[in-house]
Amino acid sequence: MNKLIIAILLAPALVTQYSCNKSLEPKVYSSLTNTNAFKTKSDAIAAVNAVYARLKGPVVGDNFTYWTVRHFALTDLTTDIGHCNYGGDPGQLSLGLWNSTNGLIASDWQYIYKLIANANNAIYNIAAMTSITDGEKQQFISEVKFLRAIAYLDLTDAFGPVILVTEKDVANASFTSQPKPTPVADIESLLITELNEAAGVLPLNYVNNPIYSGNDVGRATKGAALTLLAKLYLRRHDWQQALTFTKQVMDLKTYDLYPDYPGLFAEANKWCVENIFSVLADANTNGTELLNHFGPLNHPAPALQNRWQYYAVSWDFYNTFDNADDRKKCFYPNYTGVDNLVYMQPPSLGANPPTGISYMADCATKKYADSLGSTTYYDGHSVDVLRYADVLLSRAEALNEVSGPTAESIALINQVRARAHAKPLVLANYNQSSLRDAILKERGWEFFYEGKRRADLIRMGKYDVIVNGYLNRIGQPSNIVMPRNRYFPYPQSQVNLNPNLDNADR
Repeated sequence: MNKLIIAILLAPALVTQYSCNKSLEPKVYSSLTNTNAFKTKSDAIAAVNAVYARLKGPVVGDNFTYWTVRHFALTDLTTDIGHCNYGGDPGQLSLGLWNSTNGLIASDWQYIYKLIANANNAIYNIAAMTSITDGEKQQFISEVKFLRAIAYLDLTDAFGPVILVTEKDVANASFTSQPKPTPVADIESLLITELNEAAGVLPLNYVNNPIYSGNDVGRATKGAALTLLAKLYLRRHDWQQALTFTKQVMDLKTYDLYPDYPGLFAEANKWCVENIFSVLADANTNGTELLNHFGPLNHPAPALQNRWQYYAVSWDFYNTFDNADDRKKCFYPNYTGVDNLVYMQPPSLGANPPTGISYMADCATKKYADSLGSTTYYDGHSVDVLRYADVLLSRAEALNEVSGPTAESIALINQVRARAHAKPLVLANYNQSSLRDAILKERGWEFFYEGKRRADLIRMGKYDVIVNGYLNRIGQPSNIVMPRNRYFPYPQSQVNLNPNLDNADR
């Protein structure tokens, strides 16, 4: 697996040497400007890689952004699955209480738009290059448009209508403009066009690729573009198109389920047959802080010591798993800590622990906290943005919406359940409504903390019912009100800059 070399092209950009002597001029080691950048194929690759880098942060020290921690605050903490025992911004989200000043909402907006800005800059400049072939140009632009499509899907999931900025705005960029948000349907139309174009250009994989020198498994592929299209059509309730594109992905014969669910998320398993598109990392070169945020408190394993349990699951969700389900193995529900206390689930809400026991407010997950993984501050966990199990369950959902339970839809679900050694579903036991509920439960068990739960609940019309039910069970009021909470408020810092971002109905 080749590592993606990350570089960010700015114009102008200076690298300086600092001194306590103020009389010294800074020494300029390099200067990238519009006249000397985007001249070679290496320049184009660097610009493309800079967009990939924005999925997690461009350098070590900033690798807890967007798809490598921050995004989960909006997609999972705000549901029945995620829980944070800390106060402040994550605590608000965990209890279904937030407003336009929430820092995690603002952070997600900020880092997604940073990716979009890098993408627009790359597309604009690569399109004008004359030193690369048309095939190289199409490849690079298709990769970047795929990444930008992920960003706009995430933005519209979270905020609905948002400011649409593309490469067409680069030449005449205005830092004082106050555009109105673009309707979601218009953004989706652009993404459908560009993802279809990308699917026609991107390869199935990068083995012996004529443009890149190695098998860069972390790059966008034809299967990734088709899967993202299927996900978009699923959100639109365009079930027939969702069926079309899930079948196209399956017909590629490129993907399959990894045989071991817990092993799928092991830090050593950077890439496997189930990965369609993932954010990759290496602890020694460009690691992330997933383990810090997800690791259990006071655990004795060397790789898990001094971690924060900042993002955890609710006991309410943990208790929904059947004991035979391998997915229940992906947690730390009971262990003796470095302080010799036994950490465990409280027997009842508000129970006081006896001597030697510590009742945990929530349960840490192993998905991004591998006890056999890195012992360093930064870790090398992959984050699966798109994987094959999602294709199977998305197709089952679309089939059920079109014609109710069928042998095929049940078989697709059972394929996923069989991998986890969970009891198979029986077709005769379900009607359309009950199978819809079963699919929603299945997606929760399969994709917890993979950035999908809130969108799933909203798509199936169960966000307020499911989350308020959970909140009530833990002694909280029904804080989710629809349609008000369909979208998050625009960050107040952005509203201050652009009054056309109106939070009156949010």
